Amino acid sequence: MGALAVLLLGACSAPAATSAGSAAQSPAARGPVKGGSLTFAADTEPVTFDVHVSAQDITGAILRNVFDSLIAEDAAGKFHPWLAESWEAAPDLKSYTFRLREGVTFHDGTPFDAQAVKVNFDRIADPATKSQLASNLLGPYTGTKIIDSRTVKVEFAAPFAPFLQAASTAYLGFYSPKTLAANAATLASGGPAAVGTGPFVFTGYTKGQQATFTRNDAYAWPPKTGAHAGAAYLDKLTVRFLAEASVRVGALTSKQIDVAAAIPSAQVKTVEAGGTVTVLKSDYPGGNYNIYLNTSKAPLNDLKVRQALQRGVDVDTNVKALYFGQFKRAWSPLSPVTPGYNAALENTWPYDPALAGKLLDEAGWTTRDADGYRTKDGRRLVVDWPLLPAQYLKDQRDVLGQAFQADLKKLGVEVTRPQADIGTYLERVYGGKADLADYSWSRFEPDVLWLLFNGASKLEKGGQNGTFLDDPDLTKWTDQGRATLDEAVRKDVYAKTQQRALDLAIVIPVYTQAQVLGLGKHVRGLTLDANAWPLFHDVWLDRPAR
Repeated sequence: MGALAVLLLGACSAPAATSAGSAAQSPAARGPVKGGSLTFAADTEPVTFDVHVSAQDITGAILRNVFDSLIAEDAAGKFHPWLAESWEAAPDLKSYTFRLREGVTFHDGTPFDAQAVKVNFDRIADPATKSQLASNLLGPYTGTKIIDSRTVKVEFAAPFAPFLQAASTAYLGFYSPKTLAANAATLASGGPAAVGTGPFVFTGYTKGQQATFTRNDAYAWPPKTGAHAGAAYLDKLTVRFLAEASVRVGALTSKQIDVAAAIPSAQVKTVEAGGTVTVLKSDYPGGNYNIYLNTSKAPLNDLKVRQALQRGVDVDTNVKALYFGQFKRAWSPLSPVTPGYNAALENTWPYDPALAGKLLDEAGWTTRDADGYRTKDGRRLVVDWPLLPAQYLKDQRDVLGQAFQADLKKLGVEVTRPQADIGTYLERVYGGKADLADYSWSRFEPDVLWLLFNGASKLEKGGQNGTFLDDPDLTKWTDQGRATLDEAVRKDVYAKTQQRALDLAIVIPVYTQAQVLGLGKHVRGLTLDANAWPLFHDVWLDRPAR
């Protein structure tokens, strides 16, 4: 997930435009048929269903079914018309003008028009909304000017190159102005109040159990990236929230559900060998699963201590042991499938406990207490790393954290992992009280580095700079990257950003998260978008409707 864990961009290829349709195609396949109900099991549940507020990947992935965007991004990073039939960027990149598609209506019958764009973007930018991600995607937004009912000009205080990619995400999707006026306070609860223009209508939500969506029969405006132009094939889409991996896998292999997210690495081969399930996998772009070091307070305000932690955890061994090769060990804070990835960083900071110990000695942590932990001026070297509540954990990150605890204990560093409710977690991490924070952040855009390391990306203002460091170079380079579309400039500044973040030891890259979906062989047409999220508009079932 994203900041809620909270928490979830050179010369690298994009994630493959992968589809389960061909991989699982049977000789007797009937071709796309309408009807049926599909159940998708997710491993995490949104904290809030307000797509303008949430920072979680799962929220964007689920609500992509409900909310459309101005433009669509394909798996190669190219943009295509969607709710906007055309667009033009100003030469200075301080404004973008969109010509909107005709005939689009919200689920409540309200026409989609220029006013709807303005109302939604203004809501996102309003501090009262408390947006955790969408407001950052809007960057230096100053307002939306209505040219006419079908033309809008989105304006910024400074050049803003990442806006087109941002405008393709579900987080900048559109609620009906009518529901914003009547139900803004209840959108976090999901359900029928979440009125969009998408292929599915959000019909119900039972906390801790499931969310249900039904086909929008009027849907006639999918993007060109889709496989067909009409309404969705499925009658109904149910998203069940099954945090336990064994429960998800069991439900999938016993055919109680049709698609399961986050198939555990240790079970991928076993699941595939059963013959009834196809595994669909793609690495996530954006920020890897990283550990961020809070530089604003002792002991991590000392560069040598931070460097010791970075070189004192055996990332390679632990990632391989836990994920069986399904997830790649990370060398940069940026995923390798993201444009702008700095491949020169690979193998440049291997595990080196001897060096880590030397760095701690140099930092003055030379004595040990009765339990073997390092001390300095009578104080034990303790690092506080809060653990998310169980319902928000994924990828066995708690187990991985235990392995890192053990590595650092050998060096004489005590790592505490308090686990409380989500409110307490956010207060500690976002309030700068914790020493470490860990999260991944999916986005097919190098501007994710601005979010993670720019000095203005403050946690208390909806940013994600968990290092609490305003480094002049990191801020300058990430500002430069978002001010230009020049690929050479962007490649240069983002490569330097990744290098400096490692040199300052403000981040410990851990692994590149992968989308690992299990699909029943009867599920056809499921594809992954540029962010490696599943798309259900083209999905159909190769069996009699149920």
